[in-house]
Amino acid sequence: MFGERDKKGSGSKEVAAPKEAAAVGKGATLIAANTRIEGDVHFSDQLLVNGEIHGNVCAEPESDAGLTVSAKGSVSGEIRVPNVVINGRVVGDIYSSKHVELAAEARVEGNVFYHLIEMVMGARVDGSLVYTPNGEKAAAPTAIGGREPPMGADRGSEGDAMGPRSSVVGKSQG
Repeated sequence: MFGERDKKGSGSKEVAAPKEAAAVGKGATLIAANTRIEGDVHFSDQLLVNGEIHGNVCAEPESDAGLTVSAKGSVSGEIRVPNVVINGRVVGDIYSSKHVELAAEARVEGNVFYHLIEMVMGARVDGSLVYTPNGEKAAAPTAIGGREPPMGADRGSEGDAMGPRSSVVGKSQG
């Protein structure tokens, strides 16, 4: 039955390697440049965004699912996908349990939670890069006014030597 050809014949071309066999069942979904989706997107396998998504993008955390946002594409919402490649615009947090690649034209306005990250010169992140060991689920950083305080900003308690904390980050207190 299964594997009998291997026993009888000398050629092992009949049996696909595990990696090749997994790729055979993969499906890819394209959101074209002339398409705008409003609402959450749940997918498995591969999703390529050349258009716009206004909503959250989710895939199973234990899968090998991958999201690619091209230079023409954009996502306004939270991304929770194991493998992420960004070359367009993302407004929202990115949670990746495996790999994040930020290409040259990537513009991210939000926090990036990653296990492995690749960032090319020219990519921009307006938020925090947060390492999550072994792809663990990460909690959002404590924010003041909706954003993480810049490095070196006072993170003390109310009424310390520096005075009360401002809820506006990046503004001078004069």
